[in-house]
Amino acid sequence: MANYEKPDHWTVKAKSEGYPARSVYKLKEADEKFSLVKAGQAVRILDLGAAPGSWSLYVLRKLALRFQNGGAFLAAADLAPLSTEYGKGLFESEHFFFVQGDITNPGVRSALLDQGPYDLVMSDAAPATTGNRSVDVMRSRELAETAADYALSSLRPGGNFIVKIFQGSDAHLLLKKIRECFSAGKSFKPAACRSESFETYYIGLGKKREDRFTNANTTRAQGL
Repeated sequence: MANYEKPDHWTVKAKSEGYPARSVYKLKEADEKFSLVKAGQAVRILDLGAAPGSWSLYVLRKLALRFQNGGAFLAAADLAPLSTEYGKGLFESEHFFFVQGDITNPGVRSALLDQGPYDLVMSDAAPATTGNRSVDVMRSRELAETAADYALSSLRPGGNFIVKIFQGSDAHLLLKKIRECFSAGKSFKPAACRSESFETYYIGLGKKREDRFTNANTTRAQGL
């Protein structure tokens, strides 16, 4: 795998703007292009693989007034803790819910789905890389498929989805599935991705109506 120890333009920019990682600009570009985060409505968002916290912070800052007024809610999960030094109290909001744990764990999954349904499911999760591209691609695909299952299980009709995946093998089959379940499915590589990286993002826009998420919280969430 490539050596990413030397900070590049995006890393320096992220630190200067109060984000723990350069990944914030990948979400920002995707959001600006595809309108993933709807600021003009009551919105609930799920962030999978959230640490160190750049994507969550982007949402919390973009929808700051809506969070203050109770008009937005963000749930997030990761194996690692968030970088609270960058959160400046935003991660302590009563409208932010974080689970530190494995998103494939049934207990973690249940805790996150109980907070839905969602308008956007986003995942920047990546496996611990081994240096073996075939293994890394397979593990990335498994994570992306897990994120897609969350999206199909918890998104409201019309909701959006973005997920990171390493290119290769059968990755295109996930994009095919997204195109079947959403009004539109896109493959998108933001400018902030390193040129030598084989990561890309799949985006689902407008989840098709499907009664897969039946939960007592549905009524509560719709009345947010």
